[in-house]
Amino acid sequence: MSEIQITVESTSRSVEQGTKAWQLFADNPEIIAARVGDALRDLAYELVDGDAVSGVAIDSADGRDILRHSTAHVMAQAVQELFPAAKLGIGPPITDGFYYDFDVDEPFVPEDLDKIESRMRKIVKEGQKFDRREISDDAARAELADEPYKLELIGLKSTAGDAAEGASVEVGEGGLTIYDNLKRDGSVAWGDLCRGPHLPTTKRIPAFKLMRSAAAYWRGNENNKQLQRIYGTAWETKEALEEHLHRIEEAQRRDHRRLGTELDLFSFPDEIGSGLPVFHPKGGVIKREMEDYVRRRHIEEGFEYVGTPHIAKEGLFYTSGHLPYYGEGMFPALDVDGQDYRLKAMNCPMHNLIFRSRQRSYRELPLRLFEFGHVYRNEKSGVIHGLTRVRGFAQDDSHSYVTPEQAPGEIRHLLNFVLSLLRDFGMDDFYLELSTRDDSKPDKFIGSDDDWANATQVLEDVCLETGLELVPDPGGAAYYGPKVSVQARDAIGRTWQMSTIQYDFNMPSAERFGLEYVAADGSRQQPVMIHSAKFGSIERFMGVLVEHYAGAFPPWLAPVQVVGIPVAERHADYLYELTTRLKALGIRVEVDDSDERMQKKIRNAQLQKVPFMLIAGDNDVEAGAVSFRYRSGEQENGVTLDDAVARIVEAIQSRVQV
Repeated sequence: MSEIQITVESTSRSVEQGTKAWQLFADNPEIIAARVGDALRDLAYELVDGDAVSGVAIDSADGRDILRHSTAHVMAQAVQELFPAAKLGIGPPITDGFYYDFDVDEPFVPEDLDKIESRMRKIVKEGQKFDRREISDDAARAELADEPYKLELIGLKSTAGDAAEGASVEVGEGGLTIYDNLKRDGSVAWGDLCRGPHLPTTKRIPAFKLMRSAAAYWRGNENNKQLQRIYGTAWETKEALEEHLHRIEEAQRRDHRRLGTELDLFSFPDEIGSGLPVFHPKGGVIKREMEDYVRRRHIEEGFEYVGTPHIAKEGLFYTSGHLPYYGEGMFPALDVDGQDYRLKAMNCPMHNLIFRSRQRSYRELPLRLFEFGHVYRNEKSGVIHGLTRVRGFAQDDSHSYVTPEQAPGEIRHLLNFVLSLLRDFGMDDFYLELSTRDDSKPDKFIGSDDDWANATQVLEDVCLETGLELVPDPGGAAYYGPKVSVQARDAIGRTWQMSTIQYDFNMPSAERFGLEYVAADGSRQQPVMIHSAKFGSIERFMGVLVEHYAGAFPPWLAPVQVVGIPVAERHADYLYELTTRLKALGIRVEVDDSDERMQKKIRNAQLQKVPFMLIAGDNDVEAGAVSFRYRSGEQENGVTLDDAVARIVEAIQSRVQV
C-alpha cells in the first residue's frame, strides 16, 4: 500500500494509506478521540495525506464533552428501551454533565431515573460500538419518521443552512450523520441523528450518574411543547465522579438562597415580583458595609460620586445604542405625560450627560464618575437565580473619560483597583477573560475595524502585564467595545464573573453623545470612555460572598459580630455593661438573655455564624473577665475585658477571617 504524510503531535510521520486515527494512539488508553486540524474526529477516522493529528485525552475539556455526549446517547437508548413511546429531543454536553430531552406521557420520577441508570450500566457493560454513517436528508426523514423533533431539526438544516444542536451539517458534502450503537454481532441496538464525535465503545464510559429530571420547553421556546429533561454527569474516573458529587454537596450547603433565609439576610416576596430582592436588617448591614467600603475606596482612587434617576425618556437609550442593540434586555416603555420613558438598564447614558453638561478641558482628564446606580434588566424567568441573577440591582458603576493616550494607564489603574478590592473581600484566585467582537456578525457591533483592533490591543496588553492567565472570549464583547472581565474562583473552586472593564470609543462619538474636551492646542477632541463595575452588582457580589464564606463572614462584614451569653440570668447586666462599651466602638453586639440553657445559646450563636461569643459566669464577673469563644468552637477562659475588646477590635480592623 502507498504511504501518506501526516503530522502527529507536531512530528512528521509516514503511515500507510487507510490508517485509522486509533492506530496512532493504540498504546495510550486515555486517548478517546482525535483532533484533525481544527475538527474533532472519532478514532475510527481514516487519515488522509497532510492531516495534522493530535490525541484527545478523556480528562481534557474536549474529551469530557465527548464522554458526556456519548453517555447522553446511552441514556437516550436506555429511556427508549424502557419507555418505547418516548420521542427524542436533543442531548448535548453541558458544564460538568449532559442532558437529554424527551417527549413522554408522564413526567419522570426518581424511581424512573434509577431504572434508567441501571439499564445504562447494562449497555455500558455490553461494549456497544459507536458507529458513524452519513445519510441524506430524505433518507434521514424516512428513517426517523417516528421522531417529530428530529424531523424538525432536519427541516431547520434545510431552510437555514445549519441545524440546531444534535444535527449539525458535516464538513464537505453538507449531509447529515447518524451514530448507531452496534452490538457485538453488528446489529443496531439504537441510533441517533448526531454530528459526533463519540467514544469508540460504551465500555469507555468509566463513571456516570443521573442527577435529576425537570421540565424544559422544546428548543428553549416557551411557546413550544414542554418536554422532560434528564440531567446527568459523567467523568473519566470513579474518583473524579465522587469529587464532583462532593462539590455539589458542598455547593448545596453553601447555597446563598438557603443561607439567606437561615441567617435572615434577604427574601424574594411574591408580592414584589420575581428577581426583585428585599434586604432584611441583617442583610442590610452587609450591604451597607460593602457600599461604605467601596464608596470610600472609589474616592481614594480619584472618583467623584454622582447620582442619576431610575428612568429616562426613551430617546436617551436610542442615542446610547441600548435600545437598538440591547432592547430585549430592557423593560417595556412607561407612559409618562404622553411620552415613552424607560427603566434604565445601564448608568452610562446619564453619566455621559453629566460629562456633556459643560465644556471640559484636557486638564480635567481622567474624569472619573461613580455611583451606586440601580438598574433593571428584563431577564427571562428561567434564568433568574437568587441574588446572582436578578431583575433589579445596584451597580457600583464608574465611567472614566480619558484621552486616547491615557487609556492604557487608566485601564491599568482600574484593573489594579479591581483586584485589590476583591482581595479585600477575601477573593484572591483570579484569571482574566478578554471579550472581543464576532466579525461574522457585524450588525451586532458598532464602530470601525481599526477602532476595535486598537481597543482590543490596549486591553490585551494591560491584561498581560498582570501576569494572570488571559482567556479569550470571541464574540462576548458589548456592542460598543471590547471588555476584560475578572473571573474569580471561590473557596470550593467555582468560577464567578466579577468585575468588568470596557473600552468604549462609540458612545462619545458625534453620532452618539458628541462628547468633547478642549485639547492643549485648543482643538476639540473626542475622549475615550472606559466603563467599569467592580462588584458587577452589589446583589450578585453578596450572593457570591455568602457562598464563598458559607455564611460565616469575616468579623468586619458579619451582621452580628459579638454575642454575649450569660451563664445565668444574674450575669446579664454584667454583659450589658460590656456591650455598651463595645457599641461605643461601633461594634455590632447582642446579649442573649433568653430562657434557653447556656449550651443552647452557644449553639444558636454558632448556627447564626457569629464570629465571637463572650460567656460570663460567677467567676468571670468576680474577676472582671469573660470566656472568649470563637465560632470554630475554640474557647479561652479568664480573658480580661480589656483583652477581649482589643481582640475584637483588632479582628474587625484587620479584615481577617476567624
